[in-house]
Amino acid sequence: MLRWVSSVLSFLILATAAGGYLYYRHLNGSIKTDVLNLGENKLGGSRPNAFGQTPLNILLIGSDARDDAANQALGGAKDTFGGPPLADVQMLLHLSADRSNMSVVSMPRDTMLMMPKCTEPGGKVHQASKGLMQTNESLGRGGPGCTVAAWQELTHIPIDHFMMIDFKGVVTMADAIGGVPVCVQQNVESRTKDGKGSGLKLPKGENVIQGEQALQWLRTRYGFEDGTDLGRTHAQHMYMNSMAREFRKNAKLSNPVKLNSLAQAAIKAMVVDPGLNKIDKLYDLSVELKKIPTGRITMTTMPWVYSTREEGRVEPKPGEAEDVFRMVREDIALDGKGSGNPAAAPSGPAASGSPAAPSQPAADPAAPPAKIPVTVRNATGGKDGAQARVKGRADDVVAILAGKGFTKAVANTQTAGEDTTVIRFSSPDQAGDAAAVATALGLPANAVEKSDDVSGIVLFVGKDWRTGNAPTPPPPAPTKAPDSARPLNGDDDKECMAIQPGFTW
Repeated sequence: MLRWVSSVLSFLILATAAGGYLYYRHLNGSIKTDVLNLGENKLGGSRPNAFGQTPLNILLIGSDARDDAANQALGGAKDTFGGPPLADVQMLLHLSADRSNMSVVSMPRDTMLMMPKCTEPGGKVHQASKGLMQTNESLGRGGPGCTVAAWQELTHIPIDHFMMIDFKGVVTMADAIGGVPVCVQQNVESRTKDGKGSGLKLPKGENVIQGEQALQWLRTRYGFEDGTDLGRTHAQHMYMNSMAREFRKNAKLSNPVKLNSLAQAAIKAMVVDPGLNKIDKLYDLSVELKKIPTGRITMTTMPWVYSTREEGRVEPKPGEAEDVFRMVREDIALDGKGSGNPAAAPSGPAASGSPAAPSQPAADPAAPPAKIPVTVRNATGGKDGAQARVKGRADDVVAILAGKGFTKAVANTQTAGEDTTVIRFSSPDQAGDAAAVATALGLPANAVEKSDDVSGIVLFVGKDWRTGNAPTPPPPAPTKAPDSARPLNGDDDKECMAIQPGFTW
């Protein structure tokens, strides 16, 4: 009897293992992948802090692609069928190094900015824009890798991964979750007299939405707040926070059917970068995300001002947008509560080595200063060229470097324009030497970048270093997101969407 039972169990175990492996291979083969960064500004991934803990930055992209029957049926707008896709939703998700908090920064799709040069894997080149372009056009310049490049160019935040979803993906995910509670202050119907709008129709109060209705909520502009993309962004934040709360309730190991449904829906819905294109990598990411209490999730919108150059469009708000970007770069929680959640924090350096949060390989040891060649360029006029360059500034800085032992430093007569002093290097084996130059000058780590536009190590003396022996130190970083970012806490289940006059029933 025992031999018979053990034989049957052995067979069942082997059969299950084989089936599980085949299913694992099937899921891995279903993951859609695209290039992480098509730009030339390669910041590398997020760097570990002093405790060996690594923050994680993921760009979430919502595509309006109408490239198949399902997306065309959901998206409408027949005149755009087969056209280039637009990145109509862009959210940067920042997971703190100690996993105590999460910050999300949305960029309105109507934001005007300069587009970087993007090169597709096949060699097709999209040249850097000569004027302002709308941020959602980045996706049509080679794919999500160009959207990532545009974010890095604007914010100087290293982006580790991206995840992109289209119309049908939103519907699939919303159905798998089983519904997301949202709230409206009045009866609302998103439909203009000439037929525009998402078609969303909800009664006053809380509603549980899923499927196509969830997509309508995320797309609604006409009917929410002032009828612009800015109100829509706030509605998306409400949905995302509510969805996070629902995940906590539903995605439990005690419910394998639900888990499997969510996993399959997510895989079918998303396009990811190569760093997330395996089931185990996505699982590791889910483990990292699960560490964050919903009360430490902060949804924000990039502070903006209406553009004086493009009617009806917006641009990053001087000062306050950079404050938000800087807080993310420096791993400062946007909710003002700081870090420090021992229960959520990784245990040490090993925690930063997961596929979801890759640690940076150690830079090659720096050579002695006297053996490090440095080219110095005068960029003191700033990017906008509003100020005249300080005459002879490159020679002055060469002398400062020589005094610190960098006797191979030379001035270059080519001019440039940078708002802040930056060091760029061309080859990975120069990273350690470039970092040594930054340390000698008292520059922060994020002032060092790899770039294909330079040869060797090049120091660009920016507008912040027009005089003296060191750049002007930046002011202290903010400790909380400005009110203009409209911060929304993940535990706030009382937020209710204001309705635009004329769209009630």
